[in-house]
Amino acid sequence: MTDRDRLKLIVRELSYEHRLVTLASGRQSDFYFDGKQTTLHAEGGYLVGKLFYETIKDVDEVQAVGGITLGADPIATATSIAAHLDGRSMHAFIIRKEPKGHGTGQWLEGRKNLPAGTKVIIVEDVVTTGGSSLKAVRRAEEEGLVVLGIVTLVDREEGGRENIEKEGYWLRTIFTRSELVA
Repeated sequence: MTDRDRLKLIVRELSYEHRLVTLASGRQSDFYFDGKQTTLHAEGGYLVGKLFYETIKDVDEVQAVGGITLGADPIATATSIAAHLDGRSMHAFIIRKEPKGHGTGQWLEGRKNLPAGTKVIIVEDVVTTGGSSLKAVRRAEEEGLVVLGIVTLVDREEGGRENIEKEGYWLRTIFTRSELVA
């Protein structure tokens, strides 16, 4: 069984739920992918890091990976570790939902590893419309980072790819909804 096949089983078992939910976009859905159930699982987190890294290791100029807390946190860390194990320096960073309320008041964690002009990839657990991904892109760019593209664990195939590409970024996926839900 390949790493991708194993991760697919874990995502199906731990992250997919058939129930009525309200998504971050405000839309209603009769199914849900809770990516954190997979990314915080020992084997799932390991495989996520490995497969995200494999998905972007051909992007020579990438220097860091990160996204909006909380979904991106374990993905960015696992991807950074996978890159390090392959002999590549690829730092992780976290974008806060609100600026830090004390101390430096910063939006980004891991800032000292990210000088202006650092080339980054935004990571996500799930993309629906692409709104959260594009919010992360804007915040990263406001902080002086250069966003190359976006990678997600699951693309729900509900317009996210089209919205992201319309803004001039690429989207790479580990899985699409069609691959996970028969």
